[in-house]
Amino acid sequence: MSFSFTERMEGRVLIGDGAMGTLLGERGVGFKHPYDRANISKPDLVRTLHEEYIRAGANLIETNTFSANRVKLSQYKLEEKVREINIEGARLARRAVDDAPSNGEKPAVLGAIGPLGKPLSPIGQISHDEAEGIFRDQSEALVEGGVDAILLETFTDLTELRIAYETAKEFGLPILAYKTFVEDGERLADGLPVKVAREMAGWGVELVGSNCTVGPQRMVGIIEQMSAEIGPVAAMPNPGLPQIIDGTIHYRRDVGHFAEYAVKLAEAGARLIGGCCGTTPEHTKAISDALRDFEVGDTKTYGNVVVKEDVEEEAAAEPVSDFAQRIEDGFAVTVEVDLPRGNDISEVIEASRALKNRGVHAIDISDGARARLRMHPVAVAKIVQEEVGIEVVAHICCRDRNTIGLQSDLLSAAALGVHNILAITGDPPMIGDYPEATGVFDTDAIGLVHILAEMNKGRDLAGNSIGRAPGFLIGAAFNPTAEDLPAEVQKLKRKIDAGAHAYWTQPVFKIDDLERAIEEIEAAGLTDDAKLLLGLMPLRSAKQAEFLHHEVPGINIPETVRKGLAELSPEDAPKYGVEVAQNLLVEAKPLVNGAYIMPPASAPELAGDVVEAMSV
Repeated sequence: MSFSFTERMEGRVLIGDGAMGTLLGERGVGFKHPYDRANISKPDLVRTLHEEYIRAGANLIETNTFSANRVKLSQYKLEEKVREINIEGARLARRAVDDAPSNGEKPAVLGAIGPLGKPLSPIGQISHDEAEGIFRDQSEALVEGGVDAILLETFTDLTELRIAYETAKEFGLPILAYKTFVEDGERLADGLPVKVAREMAGWGVELVGSNCTVGPQRMVGIIEQMSAEIGPVAAMPNPGLPQIIDGTIHYRRDVGHFAEYAVKLAEAGARLIGGCCGTTPEHTKAISDALRDFEVGDTKTYGNVVVKEDVEEEAAAEPVSDFAQRIEDGFAVTVEVDLPRGNDISEVIEASRALKNRGVHAIDISDGARARLRMHPVAVAKIVQEEVGIEVVAHICCRDRNTIGLQSDLLSAAALGVHNILAITGDPPMIGDYPEATGVFDTDAIGLVHILAEMNKGRDLAGNSIGRAPGFLIGAAFNPTAEDLPAEVQKLKRKIDAGAHAYWTQPVFKIDDLERAIEEIEAAGLTDDAKLLLGLMPLRSAKQAEFLHHEVPGINIPETVRKGLAELSPEDAPKYGVEVAQNLLVEAKPLVNGAYIMPPASAPELAGDVVEAMSV
């Protein structure tokens, strides 16, 4: 069947259908049930809803396949059903359309495809090629099921939307693409919808639009901007903001308000208008009735939005801290000082002051290391910097915060003058104080490095301006003693590509391990970018060494060192541990850009002993 949106929109506004998921939930499919599975578990119900939308006046029907991709269905162990669910979703919509009475023009069937549900690399683990494969599987099944066009909807990430578009267009059908925008007047005033519309239209998308997230009133400004830039667009708002009642999501059902703004959307340039989450066949009928006599050309302008001209992307801000400059030009020394339980950090302040007096350049503050409850590292960093006058490297881990929380903490760090950040994935909660706590892990250390690099360009992960770029020194971890050293170097490369500036190593105890790692780095062509801060751990006892070597992942202590500690008395062992670190530091200084010293929690002064053995 040949299909053209341009021909169908000629001289009129097309009416889209409304929500499927929320309606299926109300009709007996549990709200925690994967709605797409209803295509094979409750096909009669799905088809009935399509028929209701057709009777209400919809010119286009979306398949019940928005979340029917391999990633989302795998949460319900349904990844093997991707093809079946999508084919049946297309066939159910096709049958509803084909069997419906008509006056000559049947509604078109749109094969709905939504975002993957997990972020792409480097924030997440899904590569570009993997994303293509996932979108291809779904597109192929929908085409086989008989759709007239492909609909890509509710995408927030333009990169992901572009991958979906480039994959779907392989099948030769028309493609609609909808970007969802948050309710943010500042971003609208900055002309974001214009820029997005321009980019999407440039790909070759047949009909660009916006859906979900906002209600009809807020959608008008979005559509006005998009339409003014590229002409006719699609608008599929929610009825308004959702509300959770007794664990389920509810929306207001004022169809009159929705219909009133459907007219305003048409006047703003929308030529396909329907509904998203929370809308029903009653909403569809209301907008169909409201737009029956609408004359295309009655375009009005709402508001006085002035779109800022595009400017060339600025280069990332360089790190602004003195510590970053020392890594670049000299030899930097930082010492990790453990945080106590509770909120009394007076000992941390005193240890930091003493270490500063002994020539240390910065203090490292970990972020709930070993999943233990401690103060927030940014708060401690602010206090230490103010009271001691020494820069702090705040570790930020991905365990406890989602991508919103991570970015919020980083904005706070910038505002508080904490500009040195070490990005780490974090230990699992199961080993810590609260083993039943939930680990978030929206992203990992590489993704966090990418977020920091984006902020150094003056924007957050969604591309929104954050104001002045903070100039973070972006640190990451590297293990020179990893069992699979080539794989560790490849991970280092990913961190370099994501935007890291320097690399704090795991503890090293012999020069051979460091030299071997540097040779591997050189072979990979990463020498100029791999600025290493050599991890040094002055051991205090044979017992500590045995524990670290045998029970802590990533730490390898040579047998000679462990044996040397075992042969000494408890009083003499710490001195030997310091000597091992001192000797390695002297040997390694020409090879690295600094030292990262990790003394025992109870003896931070040992780090000072290591530093005093050489001229820094």
